[in-house]
Amino acid sequence: MNEPKFIPTRRSLLSRLKDWDNQDSWREFFNTYWRLIYDFAVKAGLDDADAQDVVQETVISVAKQMQGFKYDPACGSFKAWLMQITRRRIADRLRKRYRSGDVGALKVDDSSAAALLNELPDGSSSVLEDLWEEEWRRHMADAAMERVKRLVSPEQFQMFEFSVLRRWPAGKVAEALGVSTIQVYMARHRVGKLVKKEIQRLEQRMI
Repeated sequence: MNEPKFIPTRRSLLSRLKDWDNQDSWREFFNTYWRLIYDFAVKAGLDDADAQDVVQETVISVAKQMQGFKYDPACGSFKAWLMQITRRRIADRLRKRYRSGDVGALKVDDSSAAALLNELPDGSSSVLEDLWEEEWRRHMADAAMERVKRLVSPEQFQMFEFSVLRRWPAGKVAEALGVSTIQVYMARHRVGKLVKKEIQRLEQRMI
C-alpha cells in the first residue's frame, strides 16, 4: 500500500460517500484513513495481518452505515464515529484470537488490548480514546509537514528537519549543510511557523 496523505474529513467527501457508485470518493476515503486505522489497530495489540483485516472490515462497515450518517456537530464528530467502528472491529479480532488460544500474539499485558477484551463493544474507553486522538493528531501533523515541505525550498526544510525533527544542535546542522548558524535559526523559525499554521488550518476543517 502506498503511503497516504492524511487529511481531516471534508464534508463534501462525506456527502459523496453516500453514493455507492462513486468509486473515486471511496478510493479517496481509503487513501485518507487506512494508515490511521492500521496504526491504531497495531497499537491496540494486533499484528500486521489482523490490522490489515481491520482496515478492510472498518471500511466495509463505514460503507454499510454511511447512508444513515448525518453530520451534526451537536451529536458528535465523524472522527468519533469512525473511532467507534474501528474499535469494534479491533475488539472482534482480539476476542477471536483470544478464544482460539493464540494469546501470545495479543499482547494481553498491554492496557489497550485489555480494555478492548474486557469492555462491551459499545462501551467507552479513555485509554482507546486517548490512543485514537494521539494517532489522529500524529497523522494530521504528518499531513501538515508534507504540505509545508512543498511550500519551502529543499534547503530550508532540510535545516528544519535536522534541527527540529532530528534534534541536532544548530552548529552541527550548519556544519553538515555548509550554512551559517543564523540561517539554521531562521529556517527553523520560518518552517516551524508554517507547520503550526497548517496544523491550525487542518484543525479548523476537522469534524
